[in-house]
Amino acid sequence: MTEQQQRPAFPRRDAEGRILTLGDLLGVSLAGLVIGVLALVLFEWAFATMGAGGFGRTNGWLAVILPLWLFWDDFRAWEFGAARVIAALVAAAVGVFAGLLAAGLAAGLAPLVSGALAAAVFTLAYAVIWFHGVHWLARRTG
Repeated sequence: MTEQQQRPAFPRRDAEGRILTLGDLLGVSLAGLVIGVLALVLFEWAFATMGAGGFGRTNGWLAVILPLWLFWDDFRAWEFGAARVIAALVAAAVGVFAGLLAAGLAAGLAPLVSGALAAAVFTLAYAVIWFHGVHWLARRTG
């Protein structure tokens, strides 16, 4: 047996490529968010060290790039239909609203911090609403 056959893939997916559990979706999307935040902090530190500006001035919303990539991949795995479009639109609207609310509440902090907090809130809201919404709508539409 090869190493590839012994180790299960993460996140676990069904035959169509859809993520199987909310825990897998949250785990991978939050890991991507942490990687994005760490990359932003590294770039900020490097530029601040070179004297190209103060630390923390980059918009922390950029940390959401990897989670968005995962969400897009899961969106594509669902067959074309109203369920995936409606679930994605509602999840995006709620996620953006919740993220903007979080950023507004943290407005006194540096843009990197308030944006990263907003990106985290967006990621959590989108993942939960998308996962439950698309599964519920897919069951209803048959």
